[in-house]
Amino acid sequence: MIRKISDSLTYIGTDDFSDSLFESQYNIPEGMSYNSYLVRDDRIAILDSSDIRTAEEWKANLLEALDGAMPDYFVLHHMEPDHSALIPWLAGQFPELRFVATAKALQMIPQFYPGLDLQDRSIAVKEGDTLELGSRSLKFFMAPMVHWPEVMMSYETVGKVLFSADAFGKFGALSKCGYTSSEDDDWACEARRYYFNIVGKYGAPVQTVLKKLSGLEISTICPLHGPVLMNDLGEYLRLYDIWSSYGVESEGVFVACASIHGNTLQVAEKFADMLREKGVKVAFNDLTRDDQAEAVEDAFRYGTLVLAASSYDAGLFPPAAEFISHLQDKGWQNRRVGLIENGSWAPSAGRVMKEKFAAMKNVTVLDPLVTIRSAYKESDRPALEALAAAVLA
Repeated sequence: MIRKISDSLTYIGTDDFSDSLFESQYNIPEGMSYNSYLVRDDRIAILDSSDIRTAEEWKANLLEALDGAMPDYFVLHHMEPDHSALIPWLAGQFPELRFVATAKALQMIPQFYPGLDLQDRSIAVKEGDTLELGSRSLKFFMAPMVHWPEVMMSYETVGKVLFSADAFGKFGALSKCGYTSSEDDDWACEARRYYFNIVGKYGAPVQTVLKKLSGLEISTICPLHGPVLMNDLGEYLRLYDIWSSYGVESEGVFVACASIHGNTLQVAEKFADMLREKGVKVAFNDLTRDDQAEAVEDAFRYGTLVLAASSYDAGLFPPAAEFISHLQDKGWQNRRVGLIENGSWAPSAGRVMKEKFAAMKNVTVLDPLVTIRSAYKESDRPALEALAAAVLA
């Protein structure tokens, strides 16, 4: 379905419900959108395409929006296949079409689509370049490592529209969450999970782009995933500033656990209840059964993490090790962490967790390290209370 955003701007993207895992790893129970846009002036520009899974729908959307007109430019903001898959079709369908992208993206096109030669039909743009469309123009801003090296954003000067590539995106099909921010009840929830799992490692490049954009008057943000943002843009920019600077978004504590037989889970739940009784907001995740991407999201959202894990093979229970690895890969930093280990004869989880967190940037490991022997006993309460006091300090 196509949607008119303004007289000159049309949404021609697609929803995908055919795959349960985005990028083969992130749960998307509400599907995924692949956003694409058409800007119409004296000259017509197509902005990005879709994933091959929704190719036929995207082609139909484009042709309906064109209504017989011939497009002049295809602008590629990001090379990933969920945005570039229709380039070979476009090249054959519209022989006069010019392809606009960064030089690095243009180098990547034949890597993804062998045998496709666009050398005489390409326009490589750099920081500050503009593409004239008539009364409107697109001004380009380079956004390397947000989250690939070839990424750029563009700004439509009359409508004051920012085409932000993967930035400001979220999980979820638009037919589920809404085509615009006014229809989206809770943008931040899935945008946060998307940001920290897809872009999270690249906070510094995001900060660089936010500074570039700070001088622009922006009325609309059109991302490559998720709804078009039109209301209270200051709030979206505020959250992106917090997220990309590794700041604390919400007051509270995130308690996560990885339990083999349920005893470590019981201890973690007791500790979470102990904090709640003290008036602390607590988020909780069972790393063995809950979505690890949501655990990563909450670890970044709150300033303090408490991780309870079982010892395993003289090391750490794999779900906990996987979680810590995700945090390390995504650049988790500027946080405090409390540790609870469980071991029946030779507790080892605490040592491994402490070593892994000590290697991260500006992460403080709180004392005491609480050790549980097999199952919770009332004699363990003082140590848990001591850890709770350290969390609250």
